[in-house]
Amino acid sequence: MYSFEGNRVTGHTGTEFPVFQAPIGLISRADLVAAVSAAGGVGLMETASLRMEEMQAEFDLVRARTNRPFGLHLMIPALASKPEREERVLDWVLDGRTSFVTTGYGDPTRYIERIKDAGVITYHQTDSLDEAMRAEDAGVDGIVLGGAEKGGGHSRENLHTFALLQKARRRIAAPIVATGGIVDGYGMAAAFALGAEGVWMGTRFIASKECPWHDNYKQAIVEAEQVIAIDMGLPLIPEMRAVRNPFAEAVARGEAGHKKNPYAGEAMKLFYEGRTDLALVGCGESAVLIGEVKPAADIVRDTVREFWEEIDRLSNLRKYAPADLPQRPAPET
Repeated sequence: MYSFEGNRVTGHTGTEFPVFQAPIGLISRADLVAAVSAAGGVGLMETASLRMEEMQAEFDLVRARTNRPFGLHLMIPALASKPEREERVLDWVLDGRTSFVTTGYGDPTRYIERIKDAGVITYHQTDSLDEAMRAEDAGVDGIVLGGAEKGGGHSRENLHTFALLQKARRRIAAPIVATGGIVDGYGMAAAFALGAEGVWMGTRFIASKECPWHDNYKQAIVEAEQVIAIDMGLPLIPEMRAVRNPFAEAVARGEAGHKKNPYAGEAMKLFYEGRTDLALVGCGESAVLIGEVKPAADIVRDTVREFWEEIDRLSNLRKYAPADLPQRPAPET
């Protein structure tokens, strides 16, 4: 019997599995969030793009579809740009409706006092080890740490997941949830070996049946053999990664699109009409690992099954290990 008993992330989230659906704006709606949570994962609903009444309606839909835990995400820069709405959202999020929230990409101290006063567990999302350490010092309960394989928001100087997790584990005591380059249980097992206790997947859940974006977007991810990183110069999106196609190559050459949004074009026509010729099909490097569009529940369960299969495979290597393995040196004091 496999169990995540003792895992600090599931202890905080109250979920069966430490598998998070990234709260990407416009996809983290009731259908997807509810499906992930009902399957035992951590569904996350974003709070930055919806009107208050729409947000309440989406929340009610999730709760009607599952009695399992799900969380709410606070995108700090988006909320902080509209102080009046920010206050209303915080009041709504912290009125007792959830016991778990994530914050992202901003000053980790901005909300921490109010969140802790409300008795809510909080994880802070960042791509910066320095910011992660500040967040831990401020009192967050966990860190979501993004490697440069991720789709948007990275810069050329950012460390990739393999190096970033190892460095972070030496400096951060709080539980770490890894994101960037992970789409399945093999990536999850690798992240755990490097010090993570959970995984956070964005591109994988874009290519899910419950994602509200057009099938052409999802199919472009499934068929992706290469991705391309494009300098955007936006405050939160220094670089954008996308499926390599003629439009993306033209944007990279400066011959098409614009840099007013991360998708460099008519994003809504891409999302809802499938016009992959008018905007970047944003994704992480992990798009090249995705072979099919699947129900969100299958993504969660397959990831967990593959994880334990890989842990078993690695554990079996102990049978062949020499008896006189060198002892691990004591940590420096």
